[in-house]
Amino acid sequence: MIQGFDTTAIHAGAAADPATGARQVPIYQTTAYAFRDADHAAALFNLQEVGFIYSRLTNPTVAALQSRIAALEGGAGAVCCSSGHAAQILALFPLMEPGRNIVASTRLYGGTVTQFSQTIRRFGWSAKFVDLDDPQAVRDAIDDDTRAIFCESISNPGGYVTDIPAVAAIADAAGIPLIVDNTLATPYLCRPIEMGATLVVHSLTKYMTGNGTVTGGVVVDSGKFDWSASDKFPSLSAPEPAYHGLKFHETFGNLAFTFHGIAIGLRDLGMTMNPQGAHYTLMGIETLGLRMQRHCENALKVAQWLENDPRVVKVTYAGLESSPWKATADRLYPKGVGGLFTFEIAGGYEAAVKLVGALELFSHVANLGDARSLVIHSASTTHRQLTEDQQRAAGAGPEVVRLSVGIEDVEDLIADLDQALAKATA
Repeated sequence: MIQGFDTTAIHAGAAADPATGARQVPIYQTTAYAFRDADHAAALFNLQEVGFIYSRLTNPTVAALQSRIAALEGGAGAVCCSSGHAAQILALFPLMEPGRNIVASTRLYGGTVTQFSQTIRRFGWSAKFVDLDDPQAVRDAIDDDTRAIFCESISNPGGYVTDIPAVAAIADAAGIPLIVDNTLATPYLCRPIEMGATLVVHSLTKYMTGNGTVTGGVVVDSGKFDWSASDKFPSLSAPEPAYHGLKFHETFGNLAFTFHGIAIGLRDLGMTMNPQGAHYTLMGIETLGLRMQRHCENALKVAQWLENDPRVVKVTYAGLESSPWKATADRLYPKGVGGLFTFEIAGGYEAAVKLVGALELFSHVANLGDARSLVIHSASTTHRQLTEDQQRAAGAGPEVVRLSVGIEDVEDLIADLDQALAKATA
């Protein structure tokens, strides 16, 4: 039966516990699981039977969360892990080998830029950063060693929106997967798989959990990519020595990437999500639709107020009529463009820092997607490891302040910004 978004957010993966009748998903705080007998254990380890072995690999609470997220995103399966950054490595791991590269958007979270420009080089991988609004530049960046295109549906920190179908068409023509970080949009605002994405990643730490309590990540597999169409992805199409020559795509079909993420990715990389964290995220997702609607409503009102204030130079929110991304937003993100955006304050770097310090209701933290409103000066914190040119390319220049607008009364948020702007620009 096809169910609506909010019904799915509450019920998917969450039947009553068969042992106790508990209606909420229990926290299965256990390391290991008893086997019925030696044959049962062997079948599980040989991937001949699906079940629970060891909580680095699988856990019933985490499994419920994976089922729920896969249902919300319209994917064939999902693999949860310890953080959003872990999810990005988990997504790339089956695709990459030394000497291979990805094409990545220039408009990415600063930590992702660092991960792709610095850290993955230690694996022998590399990234080419391209403006995804320039289709020809994307095509030109793809070569014989390119194994994926990576973008954010709504970018952090600028709140720019990506034309996912246009990028997906380029990826399809090149025979490579498109990976979309859907953290800021969530499946309430955007379902990238329906727009042509192969894989979707999330930092569950943000809107999906929504209460600032735990970190987590997930990779959602569309199940639609033909991993055997070429020899580019041997981890999924060729015999796997660790499982007696098993071929993941041949054996598991549309769940090949999901099974590989557990049987190889979590087994060897060990980036496991803990069951209590999964429980918090399950509870958060129950109200995702309600929260995202309020985030969008509040963010639009705050952005409109800021845009009309003479102390503000520019607002980047894609929901504004003045935004160059408004037409794309209306076409692809009709429910709204989320609660995150940036603005430039008159007075530059010093005024931006003063503003952050003067705010009273907005919390100054390195996070986003919380029910409470948050603020940060990206150039001196999350993006400080980048050059000024890289900061500006990412929408995080020295004069830019990032807001994550929460679900409080919007009049109170505007009043707090008003008094802080007065102090910052006095």
